[in-house]
Amino acid sequence: MKRVILLLAAAIALASCQTVKVTDHSEYQSSNPENMQQVSDFLHKTGFYFLATVDGDQPQVRPFGTAEIIEGKLYIQTGHVKAVAHQIAGNPKVAICAYDGEKWLRITATLVEDPRVEIKKAMLDANPSLRSMYDENDSNTAVYYLTNAHATISSFTASPVEIDF
Repeated sequence: MKRVILLLAAAIALASCQTVKVTDHSEYQSSNPENMQQVSDFLHKTGFYFLATVDGDQPQVRPFGTAEIIEGKLYIQTGHVKAVAHQIAGNPKVAICAYDGEKWLRITATLVEDPRVEIKKAMLDANPSLRSMYDENDSNTAVYYLTNAHATISSFTASPVEIDF
């Protein structure tokens, strides 16, 4: 039930194209590589997260599992033939939501596609199970890095942690 609520919150935030504002900034952290690593570690801990995109005026949400820091940027991966890639091309603003059983992570960001083969290879090398469907030299593999990213790690028992990267 908590995952459904978090998923809906991410979809609503994305649909309105507004970042949810947190009033308690006591644990605010400025942008640095350690903060991006903290977000990546959280995503890896959960094993999957939900990515929300916009399809016309309708939010679309689906599970994702790829999140890797490559060359100092946080990347995700999908296929060009999938609806999600077409939605990102139409509106690169996305929301991500993950839950580890105690805390939840919300991210708003803009995705930028990186067509370089070496980045695709690094992503697929880090996620070898994807090699049955993708190859760094095919025209289907799409990798995107997050830019203008704002993450919030929240729980019911602690102040939110705000991270920009």
